[in-house]
Amino acid sequence: MREKWKHIKAEFELADAGFLILRIVALIGGYGWLAFADIEPDVARRFHYILIYFILYCVLLYTLLFWLFHKKQVIYVFSLFLDISFLYLLIKNTGGFNSSYFVGFYLLTVLHSFYYGYIFGLFVATLCSVVYVISGNFEFELIHWTELSLRIAFLFLLSLPVGILSDRLRYDKEKIESLNKELLHSMEELKRLQSKLIKAEKLSALGKMTADVAHEIRNPLSVIGGFAKRLKKRLQPGTKEMEYAEIIVQEVMRLEKILRDVLSFSREARYHLRHYNINDLVLESLRYFQDILAERSIKVETELSDKLPEVLIDRDQLIQVFNNLISNAIDAMPEGGTITLSTRVDTEHNVNFVVVDVVDTGHGIPEDKIDRLFEPFFTTKEIGHGTGLGLSICKKIMEEHRGRIKVCSIVEKGTSFSLYFPYMPPEESFKTQCWEYMKCGVEKAEGAIERRCPAYPNYGRICWVIAGTYCEGRVQGAIAQKIGDCKKCEFYNRVVIKKDL
Repeated sequence: MREKWKHIKAEFELADAGFLILRIVALIGGYGWLAFADIEPDVARRFHYILIYFILYCVLLYTLLFWLFHKKQVIYVFSLFLDISFLYLLIKNTGGFNSSYFVGFYLLTVLHSFYYGYIFGLFVATLCSVVYVISGNFEFELIHWTELSLRIAFLFLLSLPVGILSDRLRYDKEKIESLNKELLHSMEELKRLQSKLIKAEKLSALGKMTADVAHEIRNPLSVIGGFAKRLKKRLQPGTKEMEYAEIIVQEVMRLEKILRDVLSFSREARYHLRHYNINDLVLESLRYFQDILAERSIKVETELSDKLPEVLIDRDQLIQVFNNLISNAIDAMPEGGTITLSTRVDTEHNVNFVVVDVVDTGHGIPEDKIDRLFEPFFTTKEIGHGTGLGLSICKKIMEEHRGRIKVCSIVEKGTSFSLYFPYMPPEESFKTQCWEYMKCGVEKAEGAIERRCPAYPNYGRICWVIAGTYCEGRVQGAIAQKIGDCKKCEFYNRVVIKKDL
């Protein structure tokens, strides 16, 4: 019951109060007329029955409103006919055209025009006019035709401006609500962007620090490794000293691998982009693991599409991504299993992507760890196995290729990594590009080399998935003015909706 009252209170409007007040005033006025007017007993009795009828249907209406307040518009339409019937009885039994109760039609017309708009208001005015003529028993000799015309005309004169005003108010209210929603969405978007900026700054600081530390550690580590290898040559096999020297050499090699990963993650790589067929790189990467796959009884299945367009990539960087993912898949299946490598073309947000899927049947990744997979130094492997930088490096390389990486995993079922490479057909390069149409000035902007829009120069026709609304790294798109909603972007509408640019 309390929840019902809360709902009614939340949805209660000015028009609802108007309908309620109108009925209260009608009831008080009716009994006031009975009490103070000098009327015949027969008329008073009929009038009393009419008021009882009014009370009964009002109780019915507000009972329905209490239980079905979400359908109040339908209930008010139903109440309109009851109210008109009530006015008909009042006027018919209190003098017809000479009755003062005809003003009730004005109140009904104004309220319904305000609530439903001018079209429904004109309908109510017409209905009230017909009922008023009928309630006067067509005794036109009792009223001058000019007065009757004015009374009826005022019904339409009230319904039209009030209805138009109501529609305008309703439109303004909806627009304000829409703007409030957009403002709320923009504030949430700004918070997300701020969070991404803070994270990016932290990663940048971490990268610089780790690069400096890695360089400082690398030199003495090389010295330790070199001396340990020399010691091994002079020690007798099978001795404790030889065992210690081998451990030192192995740990130095492991640390050097960690340092290489740290430097790969922290440095700004120089990418040499060319058009390649992804299938060739997948097969080339797979050849590196033939022996270890056979040793661990891991079966490999390839489902490579023969209709892939060539995409713009750095061959060496992509080989590293594939190697990391295949290596992780192997580690996830210590007792054997199946790795499936597939390629396909997918379409998202009106843009074509070349997709590479790496799927294993390993132990899977718990749901609470999936969100942290791409964080630097986070790993699901045992201590000493992996640096926690492999997937971070993969994500970084994919972002530099203007693509993205998705992961889906089910515990004890397996894990799937999907690499999405955006594809813009060569013929699109000769059409108007985003920065040309939007006049972003990305080529001439101050500090353009450091701040250049991610869509420049290769993805200017599909900027919404590179530097816009549908880009997971959209914080990069500030120069391209793509932080906002691309659906409102004129370039997006010309290319995607109208398709005339």
